[in-house]
Amino acid sequence: MTFASSQSVKAILGPTNTGKTHFAIERMLAHPTGMIGLPLRLLAREVYARVVERVGEQAVALVTGEERIVPPKPRYWVATVEAMPMDIHVDCVAVDEIQTATDFDRGHIFTDRILKARGFHETLLLGSGTMASVIRKLLPHAEIIERPRFSQLMYAGSKKISRQPSRSAIVAFSARQVYAIAELIRRERGGAAVVMGALSPRTRNAQVELYQNGDVDFLVATDAIGMGLNLDIHHVAFADDMKFDGRQSRPLTPAEMGQIAGRAGRHKRNGTFGVTGGTDTFDEELVVQLETHDFEPIKVLQWRNSVLDFSSIDRLRSSLERTPDDKTLTRVPIATDQLALEFLSRNEAGGLARGHEAVKLLWECCQTPDYQGISPAAHGEIVTRIFSDLRQNGSVNADWIAEQVRFCDNAEGDIETLSHRIKQIRTWTFVANRKNWLADPSHWREKTREIEDRLSDALHERLTQRFVDRRTSVLLRHLKDKRMVSPEINERGEVRLEGHLLGTLEGFRFTLARMDGELDAKGTRSAADQVVAPEIRNRADRLAGAPNEEFVLATDGRLRWRGDLVAELVEGDSLYRPRILILADESLTGTDLERVQDRLGLWLRHHVNTTLEQVMALEAPADLEGPARGIAFQLFEHLGLLPRGQVSDDVKNLDQDVRGKMRKLGIKFGAYHIYVPLSLKPAPRELALILFALKNGGVRQPGVTDIPHIVLSGRTSFLVDPEVDPRLYEIAGFKVAGKRAVRIDILERLADIIRPLIAIDPTRFQGEPPAGAAEGNGFRVTVEMTSLLGCSGEDFASILTSLGYRVRRTPKAAAPAPVAEIGAEAPALEAVLDDNAAAVDAPAEDVPVAEVAAEPVLDATPTAEEGVIDEAKASETAAPAEPEFDEIWFPGGRRHNDNNHNGRKPGNRRPEAAEGGEAKPEGRGRPDRSRPKGPRRPEGEVANARPQGRPANTRPRNDERPRPEKVERPERRPQREERKVAFDPDSPFAALAALRGKSE
Repeated sequence: MTFASSQSVKAILGPTNTGKTHFAIERMLAHPTGMIGLPLRLLAREVYARVVERVGEQAVALVTGEERIVPPKPRYWVATVEAMPMDIHVDCVAVDEIQTATDFDRGHIFTDRILKARGFHETLLLGSGTMASVIRKLLPHAEIIERPRFSQLMYAGSKKISRQPSRSAIVAFSARQVYAIAELIRRERGGAAVVMGALSPRTRNAQVELYQNGDVDFLVATDAIGMGLNLDIHHVAFADDMKFDGRQSRPLTPAEMGQIAGRAGRHKRNGTFGVTGGTDTFDEELVVQLETHDFEPIKVLQWRNSVLDFSSIDRLRSSLERTPDDKTLTRVPIATDQLALEFLSRNEAGGLARGHEAVKLLWECCQTPDYQGISPAAHGEIVTRIFSDLRQNGSVNADWIAEQVRFCDNAEGDIETLSHRIKQIRTWTFVANRKNWLADPSHWREKTREIEDRLSDALHERLTQRFVDRRTSVLLRHLKDKRMVSPEINERGEVRLEGHLLGTLEGFRFTLARMDGELDAKGTRSAADQVVAPEIRNRADRLAGAPNEEFVLATDGRLRWRGDLVAELVEGDSLYRPRILILADESLTGTDLERVQDRLGLWLRHHVNTTLEQVMALEAPADLEGPARGIAFQLFEHLGLLPRGQVSDDVKNLDQDVRGKMRKLGIKFGAYHIYVPLSLKPAPRELALILFALKNGGVRQPGVTDIPHIVLSGRTSFLVDPEVDPRLYEIAGFKVAGKRAVRIDILERLADIIRPLIAIDPTRFQGEPPAGAAEGNGFRVTVEMTSLLGCSGEDFASILTSLGYRVRRTPKAAAPAPVAEIGAEAPALEAVLDDNAAAVDAPAEDVPVAEVAAEPVLDATPTAEEGVIDEAKASETAAPAEPEFDEIWFPGGRRHNDNNHNGRKPGNRRPEAAEGGEAKPEGRGRPDRSRPKGPRRPEGEVANARPQGRPANTRPRNDERPRPEKVERPERRPQREERKVAFDPDSPFAALAALRGKSE
């Protein structure tokens, strides 16, 4: 190193963001050779990369305490201040951040470089403007050049941590504080990078890059950012104004605050600073100092004698304790290397330090940094082992160094564990980079470097996992850079951006994916909504022009488009006009929302009008007047299905011409219901069920979503769920009969089977009677009937009983059993013959029974006879088999008389119906049905209901009369000539007419 005169020294002084380092690099490269000393290994790495880009890798050397890259003939040297090779002659020398000369631990090194490091042609001392006065005293002939700041720095006051602006650095002075603040920012704003002096240079570089490339918008750091790091920071917030300097906790000086706050603003962009986290606001005087960069000048620098006496340990110690002659310098407190020297001088290693070279080697060993921050004794033991091996063996024991390195070679663990291992490996990296300390230094340099890099990468990954939401960082970059790719949406609706799962998009609603351990991040949600918003608007455009086939109304009342849920139905002003509630996020607004609303409303009207087309036509049919028009409107109000009992009087007053018009409109008159057969298909019934439920309890009530599945299954009857509103079964096309719900068209087909059976007198029938025919105008249950309804036994009996039929159970060798209680709906079968008198001119609307006879029996239970036989087999040794019964069913409105097989006396006329129906004349092709005296139970009344005041266990008085013995009746007198009509040969009325013709 050439010691030139002080006239060649230039002190480039000024606040941060004045371009001092950039100026020094340019001046160094302007010379054939040069050297620059920097305060941090991290900054040395950054400058090394910049110089390599300019002059090539072979022309630049990097020397730090833990890294040494020296090509064969380097022209430029980049080093930390401590590692600057002082014996090399170069044209230009620069020393950066010279205000560090006030630091208790490292200050004396910077002071020594200020006084002694000189370039052959040019020397540059870079630092704060506070160094001007001390430079003038120490180097009176040095040229002082003050550089102004490129941008302004302004005070922004106090703000909560969660409300700091983007591109902010939040400064704290302990690892605990830094981690807590970073965790808070992750929850509230998506994440932060972490920079601390305790991190390895590689980890700090990775964290700085995380911030610089926009992955995160916040940096949480110690005062390590105040020295040499060139970051794109817009705002600096102080979360604390006290720091521990290694000896005590003390307030930050204004100059130290200025060094940190000055990192806000870069080049021509202005910056701001403030406080946060409960720190007291700055007083006006301090604010002025920070904004104008006007601080108290530095008056004293730390100094330690660098001309050492290595003749003995004692003389070395004496030379280190020498005091400076200049009052501008003060002797540095005892440093770590001096503590190690004291430790070694008192143990056996001191005996090995004999002679100049040995003492010099001892001092070199004592200068091993204490990266781990352990006690002086523990650090002294490491230094003792190194020095002892060097003196006794010429190199550090390979097995011992291998054991120490192997202990560090583990990338598992949390942040604290990895940080501790990095500190340990940095010690062995320093040892590996000393000349002649190891037998195979190149191997150990590579080994320790590889381990440190792996540990640093693992630590960076742990810091990122803990304090950065990678998904949010991608979102933030996407919002800033519109050129980034659009999010990807797969068939499951998963939204991914650069491989990160953001959430799921269904229709117009976005659901943010929750990550493990993630709390509610407002920033993440807001950013994701902005990223997804364009896709929602595009979907609105596509839906507005979508064809009808792309929309589906589900059984739960929800509307889906292309499989995605987009809306649901809610109660409207009328039964057939429900309202549509769009299910969308706030991203769907304005005209886009209106277009979606209009398109879905148009589709719903079309869907209702086409699915229930025949029912909608009954609202105001033009061809019907009076009662017929009223019946049609009631069918419209009841969604195409109306119990006959509700309009029985109006139906009786209809003439055949009016009935014909109603049949042309698709209306069918059944024994139990008046209905529109085409509306009984699954699709109309499902829609009718939804519309009815919206007005009566909502679509979330039990049965609304379950009953349509039963309709689609094709079952003709099933057990009733007591929790389901019975009206829902009716709307779905089923009648609740006993314990089961029976499809109403199947119920009509059952009536078609029973009707000819009760019209036949087997004793007078020519030939073999049909299956199921019984005496006294009754009938027996047949397989055809049970197959049709898909049940038998008690379930089937409960259906017949609920329809008003009564049963006579007679043991085959016993007296007849009492007749069951008379039901209310039996007259319906009788009345339908009267109402359909003209049906002989038109074919029956029902499907022939033979087509359903082969249908499988669903939910069938054993018949009474089967149950008795099985029970007898199981207990034939315990008790005799129960007797079998002959069960004959009769319409509940008729009194059975064994003495009159045709059900009436010759010449008798039917009495008029109690509810006002006209009397039916004799001789209409079917037996007269005599009724019990007294008024009939009104149609639609529950069969098991009883008059008030009658005990529950009593029966109608007419049923209590003893039944007369069967006697022979005289031959029936000829009746008057009956009206001739043309019968459909396939109609049951044709069989009835043929039977009557034979009997007459």
